[in-house]
Amino acid sequence: MKVFARVVVAIALASSWQGMAADGPVGSGPIKHVLLLSIDGMHAVDFYNCAHGIVGANEAKPYCPNLSALSRTALNYVNVTSSKPSDSFPGLSALITGGSPRTHGIYYDIAYDRTLAPPTDTTGSGLAGGTCTPNVFPGTTTDNDQGIDYNDQLLNGGAPGAGLTEGGVASINPLFLERNPAKGCEKVYPWNFIRTNTIFGVVHAAGGYTAWIDKRPSYAFVNGPGPFVNLNDLFTPEVASNVVPLPNVKTVEGASCDPIRDTNVNGSVWNTSFENIQCYDAIKVDALLNEIAGKTHTGAPAKTPAVFGMNFQSVYVGQSVIEGTDTGGYLNAAGAPTTELLGEIEYVDTAIGTIVKALRTAGIYDDTLLIVTAKHGMSPIDPTRYLPEGSPVGLGETLTTPATVLGSQLPPLIPFSESPLNSNGVGATEDDVSVIWLEKGVNVTDAVNLLEESGAAIGLGEIFYGPSLAMNFNVGGVGKGEDPRTPDIIVTPNVGVTYVPSSPPSIGDHGGFAHDDNNVVLLVENPRFTAQTVSAGATTAQVAPTIVQALGLDPQSLEAVKIEGTPVLSEVFVQLAK
Repeated sequence: MKVFARVVVAIALASSWQGMAADGPVGSGPIKHVLLLSIDGMHAVDFYNCAHGIVGANEAKPYCPNLSALSRTALNYVNVTSSKPSDSFPGLSALITGGSPRTHGIYYDIAYDRTLAPPTDTTGSGLAGGTCTPNVFPGTTTDNDQGIDYNDQLLNGGAPGAGLTEGGVASINPLFLERNPAKGCEKVYPWNFIRTNTIFGVVHAAGGYTAWIDKRPSYAFVNGPGPFVNLNDLFTPEVASNVVPLPNVKTVEGASCDPIRDTNVNGSVWNTSFENIQCYDAIKVDALLNEIAGKTHTGAPAKTPAVFGMNFQSVYVGQSVIEGTDTGGYLNAAGAPTTELLGEIEYVDTAIGTIVKALRTAGIYDDTLLIVTAKHGMSPIDPTRYLPEGSPVGLGETLTTPATVLGSQLPPLIPFSESPLNSNGVGATEDDVSVIWLEKGVNVTDAVNLLEESGAAIGLGEIFYGPSLAMNFNVGGVGKGEDPRTPDIIVTPNVGVTYVPSSPPSIGDHGGFAHDDNNVVLLVENPRFTAQTVSAGATTAQVAPTIVQALGLDPQSLEAVKIEGTPVLSEVFVQLAK
């Protein structure tokens, strides 16, 4: 009874704090700043192993001292699910809107919309340009990847007159954007592609200073719909650009990035090298340290943001890349990291320590809510399960993809812009998931039957269509009450099956619905907190309303939260109420 009474009191205090906080200005409560860090690809088990040690890595000793130190004053959510699909675009959308694709409208960076028209010119990713006629709705693949950069081979995205690492929204070529026939063929910028507002819009509207750092210019979508005014500071160097020397840049471990650290790589881009990706992440960490110190990311005088953050790429590269004889990923199903992945986890952990030190130096550590999570995981953890496209799967059969099966029919059952057989195109929405939009008039059941007949060849695990799809998303189509972005079919393959060729060499991917794709780290930390492990189920979508409420604002001001009923992480407010 005493325990029950304490729980009731804690909940009452939390409710009281929530009620007061939701009525105040930005930072009216004990939390003045929220720093959101996404370690892309990092699973909950990765944190468990690095904090406790695991046989096969680092002599079985712990190898993330800074994350471990944070956990002593953190809520550690161990049963967290990221977005479905688990691509970076919907993954970040969940974190900043509190919703799912059915509400914010983002299924993937490369997706499809039945009511939009193609861009004027062919994008850098290969999405063909075409025509747009007002009030005529042809449908088109949507490119929100590096393909909309002026030049995705440049770190600044090819922004006219920009410095080596600068560019941001100026890197986006308007001729590479899809157009909206319902609005006079208006160009659809990434921030108007997302349907709902974001934490940055809510905080900025309430007078808060905002900033975000990510891996390419299309991530300007975090601004949310409307004019691009919700982000006071945006830094988005292109991760898929060619590697160049970075004068005056050192990694957080002290290695110089001029000259280029690693010239013996599969390709010349940052995310194919275990060493070069650390230099890429270093320029973003340097930008974040400037923001913590009350400057812009370039170092000009500014304010310390009320809400800000960045993503790390190093761990995901460590999980998925094969570079010559050096193989990333894991040693076994328990998640013991290879030497290469171990090095990337240690690198990001060092960066976390640098960031926390900067928060202390700036005098804002005590009133900052620090959230460490991931947009997505990576699959498979077990290296023996990895099966890329082209692998043998039976007598005379090799693994193919659902889009290839449907695109090979005469006539093809999917739009040509979505077909893997389009050698000049942007390609299908397929990683370790296949997200399929059918050609107009194609019967969904017929397409599903064809895929099920090819079940062995596509490594079929589970297939969603009709009610099983609409239940968690929306009914797809262009009629009344239908959603032009909802796919007709989603195929989730057996664990380890990846619909990506093994060139360039890799050992895994993400996007799917498997546990390895979706279960991610989530630490919510403030020095006033008492360490707590939360085993109850949670989602990364709960991060957004938690951020808004922690800053003293109403989480219901997030449109997706209001529509979907996304709850806050209640344990955070129990801790704050103590």
